[in-house]
Amino acid sequence: MRIAVFTDSYRPYTSGVVRSIETFREELHALGHQVYIFAPRYGSSHHREEAVYRFFSLPSPTNPEYNIAIPISLRLKNTLKRLRVDLIHAHSPFMLGRLGAHCARDLGLPLVFTYHTLYDHYVHYLPVARSLTRKVTRMLCVRFCNRCDMVLVPTWVIGEYIRELGVAVPITKLPTGIEVERFQKGNPHWLREKFGLRAEEKVLLFVGRLGQEKNVDFLLRAYRRVLEAAPEIPTRLVLVGGGPETKHLRRVTASLGLEERVLFTGPLSSQDVVHCYAGAYLFVFPSVTETQGLVIGEAKAAGVPAVAVNAFGVREMIAHGEDGYLTPLEEEAFADRIVELLADPERHRRMVDAARERSRELSAKILGKRLEGIYRALIENHTRDKQLLRRPYGG
Repeated sequence: MRIAVFTDSYRPYTSGVVRSIETFREELHALGHQVYIFAPRYGSSHHREEAVYRFFSLPSPTNPEYNIAIPISLRLKNTLKRLRVDLIHAHSPFMLGRLGAHCARDLGLPLVFTYHTLYDHYVHYLPVARSLTRKVTRMLCVRFCNRCDMVLVPTWVIGEYIRELGVAVPITKLPTGIEVERFQKGNPHWLREKFGLRAEEKVLLFVGRLGQEKNVDFLLRAYRRVLEAAPEIPTRLVLVGGGPETKHLRRVTASLGLEERVLFTGPLSSQDVVHCYAGAYLFVFPSVTETQGLVIGEAKAAGVPAVAVNAFGVREMIAHGEDGYLTPLEEEAFADRIVELLADPERHRRMVDAARERSRELSAKILGKRLEGIYRALIENHTRDKQLLRRPYGG
């Protein structure tokens, strides 16, 4: 099969969407299929990338790390014909995703969309009319979904959410997979050696983009409660990642008197992130806007139990009381669960084993094979429908 992926997020930008695209692309290649990426251009470089087509783009005014593509190309449809594309998979309902949808309609190709993001929960990046913008965003997302042959969701919680918003087309659950074995081979000493952490400190790890939607302010305040409740247990909060809230979060850290207890690593390579998981005692995740919470799956693969806020897709990633804890959006409740696992090594050990075992459900190979089957069925159904339409009346 030949698949065209249209996305508003792609490397060098880092996000869960990008990781999902890359993971499934690798698995589909391993199964013998070709995947072509249509994505924004970053910088002025025009060097060729195999099977990647870039669009002229401009930095977002509210997030300079993120580029917004200009969805114009006079050669695009001819390119898709030349590549003999069988199906278009959009990973955004805006800009390049909409362009891909237009191409699917004009070329008579099946259209799949993955609902990666709760777009209506990200209107804080817009400076004005947020309430109106949220309503308009929901409307646009629902309309886009209903143009597709199928919508993929990483968790059923998100499937139910968009169904209630008005999505009427078929919805299928397909989480982003994880290279489980890779996350089991990290160096548990790397994090301490790299950043000079003391051997006795238990690392509370957060991995993610430092944006407002990740709710890291909440995590910092909850961590201060942990220190107050268990001053005898040496801990360090490690925040892995970069983003527009970094300066603000450093100021919050200082105002809470946590400068000596919180480590900002900045962005790290994917392999170094694996090492960070290996050196962690707990994974702490305060986000309330996740459609899946891929980093929780990565932590589980590394044998790191999680304490997370019980919201949207995250609630399907943690078996409460088995491989981690889900808490209400309350600092005290969040901190209490952390302290509970810090003070109970035996319970922590049981959760470590359970996390590793349950992470196998997210095997990238298994989920890549499932996506292959979804594509194949859609292409076959689309081909059969076109043949029926061409069949003469009474034939």
